[in-house]
Amino acid sequence: MPSDFFTYQAQTSPHPLAIEISHAEGSYIYDTANKKYLDFVAGVSANSLGHNPIEVKQAIQAQLDKYTHVMVYGEFIQQPQLDLCKALAKVSPRNLDAVYLTNSGAEAIEGAIKLAKRATGRYEIIAAKNSYHGNTQGAMSVSGVEHQNNAFRPLIPGTCFIEFNALDALDKITSKTAAVVLETIQGGAGFILPKNDYLKRVRERCDAVGALLILDEIQPGIGRTGKFWGFENYDVIPDIIVAGKGLGGGMPIGAFIARPVMMQLLSNYPKLGHITTFGGHPVIAAAGLATITKITTSNIQSETLRKEQLIRSLLVHHAILEIRGKGLMLAAIVATPEFATKVIMRCLEKGLLLFWLLFEGRALRITPPLTISDEDIVLGCTIILEVLNELN
Repeated sequence: MPSDFFTYQAQTSPHPLAIEISHAEGSYIYDTANKKYLDFVAGVSANSLGHNPIEVKQAIQAQLDKYTHVMVYGEFIQQPQLDLCKALAKVSPRNLDAVYLTNSGAEAIEGAIKLAKRATGRYEIIAAKNSYHGNTQGAMSVSGVEHQNNAFRPLIPGTCFIEFNALDALDKITSKTAAVVLETIQGGAGFILPKNDYLKRVRERCDAVGALLILDEIQPGIGRTGKFWGFENYDVIPDIIVAGKGLGGGMPIGAFIARPVMMQLLSNYPKLGHITTFGGHPVIAAAGLATITKITTSNIQSETLRKEQLIRSLLVHHAILEIRGKGLMLAAIVATPEFATKVIMRCLEKGLLLFWLLFEGRALRITPPLTISDEDIVLGCTIILEVLNELN
């Protein structure tokens, strides 16, 4: 019940939507009054294949019949973990063959930062202003929005922030730098794309000073931008890939991926350099394998780019200043945060689920399941246009 929700469950914001969920299927969520909502959010880019996808459900059920948790990560050979790691290595650039499975994208960021420090013997991390990498202490330490961070200081020292896309700031990457950690596409900042070969220039600078490049693919990865990894759009290869969100097909997961010789550093001096009890949980790993198998053996990725163009062609309105992003990681920008909230809440009343971005208040998040149909895209965009006409 709603009253119990506010009484017993810790809240993350003063005004949660508080829709009481009954069930979900495909691109739709249903509340307990059986009102259905067309989902243009996909669990904040997590439900790659929509809600309750048959491939993921079957994989989960099959693994449940065998075993669930049996041992902390990395001690026993568990086929679901191994199969998922091999599948991720197969879709990653050459030599990035070692995969460490975690419980979340934030935990994967933590592991990637630790690995960079261990591999380089340095501690300085360069990150981007207005970035978001998660809400654990380490992930917050490399997230560049002070009003989110200042209530929890002191955070981990040694982080320096630069402007995303600012080529003249790259000289701050020096021989003291362990790693540069960047979102391939900035998410919370407003779905900001890299431009002017920015990521390639960062890669070149890292190579010049012996620093590592960590690319946060938690949101743009797993097919959402029309390529399996977002960085494939920009002709750059990182030293460490961080994944999460869409990798689990709606189940909680994360991963960081690096060269085997580097990843082995976490197993010695000290032993257990990074360890997790439930990371790589066999049921979750089975769901992840089913998800990426579906994405890589179908036309989902190419269709993502076509669906992007369909959305862009439909959402033409004087109240939309621009549409940022790539693939099905899109944000329609309106004039003010207040107007964005009015649009989101009115669309909710009409049965369309939109959402906000963390730091760009003017944005209408449009990150539907990659499997959304053309008909549902048209329906959702029609509702948005109706609301814009009503309110503007």
